Amino acid sequence: MDNDSSRDDGHDAPLSGPSGREPADVHRPYPLGQLATAFTTALTHHDPRVRARAEDRVARWRKILTGMADGTLTVGSRTPVAGLPAWVTPEVVRGGFATGTPAAGGPLLSHETEAARRAGLPAERRALFAYALTTAGLAELTDLLASGAYGIDLPEEAALLTVAWLADHGETAAALELLDVLEPFADRLRFLPRRVPAPPSGANSGIVFRWTVGEVRERLRERRPHADVEAMNEALSVWNPFADDLLDHWLKTVRDGRVLAGTPAPEWKEQATALLERYRALAAEHTLCGKHRRPKENAFILRTALEDLVHGRDLDARRHGMVQHAVESMVRRRGAPGTPEHSALRAHQAADAGRPTHHALAELVAGRLADLPADTGTSQADSFTVPVTPAEHATTGLPVSADVPEPIARLVRRALAADVPTLIGAGVVPSAEVLAALVPQLVATGTAAGYPDPQLRRLMAAAYGAFRNRRSLLLVNLQHQVRFEELPWVRAVERHRQATDPVRATARRTLADLGELALLGWPGTVLPNPLVSELATLTRTAGLTLPWTEELAADIFMGTFTSKFPVAARMAAELLDGTLYAAYYGIDRAAVADIAQEAADGKGPSGASQFAALCHERAGVVGTTWLSVAQGGAVIEQAQILTTHNLALLAGPVGVTPPSGWAAPARGAFATTCRLAARIHGNPRPLTTIKDMAYAWRQVLFYLSMATSDERGAVLEQFDDDVARYPDHARVRLAPVLAGVRLVRAGGDFGPGGGPAHGGARRLVGWTPAGRHWLQG
Repeated sequence: MDNDSSRDDGHDAPLSGPSGREPADVHRPYPLGQLATAFTTALTHHDPRVRARAEDRVARWRKILTGMADGTLTVGSRTPVAGLPAWVTPEVVRGGFATGTPAAGGPLLSHETEAARRAGLPAERRALFAYALTTAGLAELTDLLASGAYGIDLPEEAALLTVAWLADHGETAAALELLDVLEPFADRLRFLPRRVPAPPSGANSGIVFRWTVGEVRERLRERRPHADVEAMNEALSVWNPFADDLLDHWLKTVRDGRVLAGTPAPEWKEQATALLERYRALAAEHTLCGKHRRPKENAFILRTALEDLVHGRDLDARRHGMVQHAVESMVRRRGAPGTPEHSALRAHQAADAGRPTHHALAELVAGRLADLPADTGTSQADSFTVPVTPAEHATTGLPVSADVPEPIARLVRRALAADVPTLIGAGVVPSAEVLAALVPQLVATGTAAGYPDPQLRRLMAAAYGAFRNRRSLLLVNLQHQVRFEELPWVRAVERHRQATDPVRATARRTLADLGELALLGWPGTVLPNPLVSELATLTRTAGLTLPWTEELAADIFMGTFTSKFPVAARMAAELLDGTLYAAYYGIDRAAVADIAQEAADGKGPSGASQFAALCHERAGVVGTTWLSVAQGGAVIEQAQILTTHNLALLAGPVGVTPPSGWAAPARGAFATTCRLAARIHGNPRPLTTIKDMAYAWRQVLFYLSMATSDERGAVLEQFDDDVARYPDHARVRLAPVLAGVRLVRAGGDFGPGGGPAHGGARRLVGWTPAGRHWLQG
């Protein structure tokens, strides 16, 4: 990320002010609020697991506040933790705050403890580090490199493997130089990788998976029996049949519709005694359902009346009347036991109770996955969600042919290993955010392809994948997040990386494929920052220079941009000059080009300042040194309008073209616009929805601008039919928006600031720097 407000973890962050304001002072209220929320949850939540997680959050936020107070934590810095260089992966919590603990620190993990035991060492990281540099230790690491039987969860775990590779290839000086960097942290950081089963040979580099098999197994085993369902099944299978037996026993005393009073016959009394003994046994064994203990329940009335009679206590008139009422109401509601209607009801209930629970089926499926490697996906995910087999019935008691419920099958499909289009088709990738989480697996392969040595290529791919697990920090003052190439062990082998034509060509194909998926897969939604970062990495690997821009956070925006923003705006203006998009948003191509030229001529700060001034002017935010969230959002939105937030890069230099033309994505983005418009009505906090609606509408205009004139006209005519499917309140809000695009297409213009023009036409933007948004009316 190349901006002061770069933050790609999708979490909220605290409000920030302009440069020069001490970040710790500005950001302190946010951790205090998070601490209060976590503390309340830890005290009040009914689920002990949730309380435990909240207690952990309380400890982390307390640590953050303490670090901010004593100066050991610097909020907004690339090196937020005193004494730790930027390359160390920090533990980061919501909002981009570092806790002060390195992610690779803490107690030894099981694989480290096992390594110490094997080598006869004390369970200490420094001892493990020293052993890794011995002849035996280097030999073990070299064997791991050759087999590929290692797992890397954090980038630090690739460091010693890189040392071993350098030593094995005669790069002694480079290995020693790297060790000099690592050694001061040998007692604090985990540099040793996990041992895992060796990967299959010839694995397809285009195959990705959302979750590992191990992660799916863990989620399946976390599923607990649902208390209400278990209680209901007990009621259906245990207590309802017992209540029927009680009723049937009392019915033996009924004559002409009335329960006989007086002392019962000895045989009836003996049967009553047996029923009560059976009740006591059932109550001791089946404790989930307490309905049979409620005094107002018919079964309770019949049972306690039996107890009185068995113990020689006659029923008074009141108790006799209660028994009479209970018998009558039970027969009236369900029929007498043994009648066709009663038997049919109980058979249906027994079938419901006998249906296997989600918990039991989750345990079954987890067992099916037990023999698969835990660190990868599976290409045969559906084979683990087939109905229960006869062999499984014999060992588990689950009914033969019982289906695995869709929620469990959906969970298993997250481990499906396939190409991205297949995963999208299977519903495993439902959003651009999920796509962004998968892309590092593809980008890692492309990035590492430049290393001719296969062992180093595999190592760097694994290190890149682990690096992308690093959560973004909250940064200010135009700092950027740590990049992969800044890691010392990556720098140590950089000279072995070759930018060959085949590598660049592969990266370009991957860039185009991912760009098409991102642009067309979820029309009307913003490109997530993690995905933008991966596209930027692929661009560099492909040997291209493109100004990818991130979505900036309004609550920590400090009023300025980096020099790539005006460059991106110029490329967009050149692509869209004379189009509907440029006319709708009133974009002056010449003004944008002049500003971008300032940046291109080596006057980057000057060009960036002019671009920021232009965005402020367009947003109507002028003459202020302190931006509110609304003002910052309005300025950022104008930057997105001018740059198209990477749409122009994808449709232009990257070369993404929809196979069926631009009309389909235009209608798809408009459908998103309509859905969001329908969510504004009655929404107590509609501003986020309005912002998303404006972004979707911006995509509509971009796609329409890329379409042919005939396509554009046809799509605009279809919009009226599309809008008609939505409620009146949505149509009312969309009417000025549609009037606006038709006004501009006919050569007209909006009123001042995009306000109402002829026919009520309005320009739709998502942010208003002051007052209420007109869509809230």
